[in-house]
Amino acid sequence: MKINFGMWRKASWELIKMDDKKEWDALDVVSKWLIATRSAVTTVTIYSGVIAGLLAWRDGFFAWLPWIILTLGLFIAHGTNNLLNDYTDFSRGIDQDYYFRTQYGVHPLVQNFWDKPMQLRWFYVSGVLAFLSGIFALWYTGFNLVVLGLFVFGALVLIFYTWPMKYWGLGEFAIFLIWGPILVAGIYLVLAVGQGGSLADIWTVALAGIPFGLSVASINVGKHIDKMEDDKRKGVGTFPVRVGQTAARYVTMASIVIAYAVIIYLVATGYFSIVMLLILFAGQRAFYAVAVLTKPRPNGPPAGLEALWPTWFSGFCFYHNRLFGGLLILGLLLDTFFRKVSLPLSINVLGGIVLGIGLVIAVVRYFNDKARKKAQQA
Repeated sequence: MKINFGMWRKASWELIKMDDKKEWDALDVVSKWLIATRSAVTTVTIYSGVIAGLLAWRDGFFAWLPWIILTLGLFIAHGTNNLLNDYTDFSRGIDQDYYFRTQYGVHPLVQNFWDKPMQLRWFYVSGVLAFLSGIFALWYTGFNLVVLGLFVFGALVLIFYTWPMKYWGLGEFAIFLIWGPILVAGIYLVLAVGQGGSLADIWTVALAGIPFGLSVASINVGKHIDKMEDDKRKGVGTFPVRVGQTAARYVTMASIVIAYAVIIYLVATGYFSIVMLLILFAGQRAFYAVAVLTKPRPNGPPAGLEALWPTWFSGFCFYHNRLFGGLLILGLLLDTFFRKVSLPLSINVLGGIVLGIGLVIAVVRYFNDKARKKAQQA
């Protein structure tokens, strides 16, 4: 069986659609796992891990091996949850009759690429690997009680997210907590305790994790708005089903706006330097997402956006999340670098220079895009 590195890269960046079982059978094990677990979405776990790692590096607590084991383990845990989610929904008859989940990516059970026992075997193997990562975190921190509590909480969310949390309208809030303050502060906590460091700033670290958590939650709520009519028929009581489409859209818009507000607050208080305002260059995508969320979901894809369908609200939120998360990481990397290296200019002056360069690049790109569109219309 040939290892398909190209598929690894593709499956890590976009949701794969595939109908040919022979094509599926020819894939290597890693490619199948990445596709079946929808790793294009689970990469948000890597983003959260990188954010936590950079904050730990900034405060002098970073260690490569523990960070890699933790981040990889959490990435696998996220994939494990998705395998369990598909198994549970398929077994309960949810993922049937052209249900939303089956439209935007490969569903091995629905498409008969493998059977339920095989899905369970993949779940068990992934779960064991994730569990071992958690055991390492406990050992590394001397079985710290707070780390133990986080480990138990994460395991419970993994097991009970699909049912009953998602059915009770609690899944979206759990997504925000896990991929925001808990995951970011949790990895930071493990690295800090393992290095014998102080936890004086742990609550501020948790606050710093909120923006990305809100961005991830916007994708989840957006997805549940996209499929709420299907969920109503299937008896799945997600947050949008319980509060209605309009309220859910406003909550999603608020989550995007508050993510920026928290970063600006942390810059204003001095926890972050001004270079973190790089995230404002994701503002155009945020504007697009909010503009789409101000209107009800269309009955079909508008012209030119067919490839996005059926992930309408979630598609725009995901598009925003990718750039927002990337700029957040870039800002943190520069913020940390400027603090670690002795330079003749102050950190905020250096940050201002970076923002100025970014603004010039953004303006040049804007006028280039405008000229290209004008040439296409001519």
